[in-house]
Amino acid sequence: MTLAFWCVLVAGLLPFAAITLAKWDKSYLGNNRQPREWEAKLTGKSSRAHAAHLNSFEAFPLFAAGVLIAAFCAVPLALVNGVAVAFVVARVVYIWCYLSDRASLRSIVWMIGMALSVALFFLSAFASGK
Repeated sequence: MTLAFWCVLVAGLLPFAAITLAKWDKSYLGNNRQPREWEAKLTGKSSRAHAAHLNSFEAFPLFAAGVLIAAFCAVPLALVNGVAVAFVVARVVYIWCYLSDRASLRSIVWMIGMALSVALFFLSAFASGK
């Protein structure tokens, strides 16, 4: 399995890491019957962790599709691996920015992650010769 495919796994798990950080707020303990009610009451760092959780789910499909399409189109493996690692790093930094309430930097890092996902499609277009 390629490094890029491992990055897809890591990126797919990042939303769960983010929500785990939100659940460090002790108010979640024993409240598994009404998780949406708990989410609606979050504030501060826990609320930001929940938002990072949701955004991580939103960012994942485009990235995963990009990696798979790049592999299918025979984009050079080193290039796909590099873009995939950069995406995962960007997403980890994005979550950190959310948790530390660095809104402007978070937006920049989000754009970098999105650009990396889109880049996989462009690399695929040029690799396939179409």
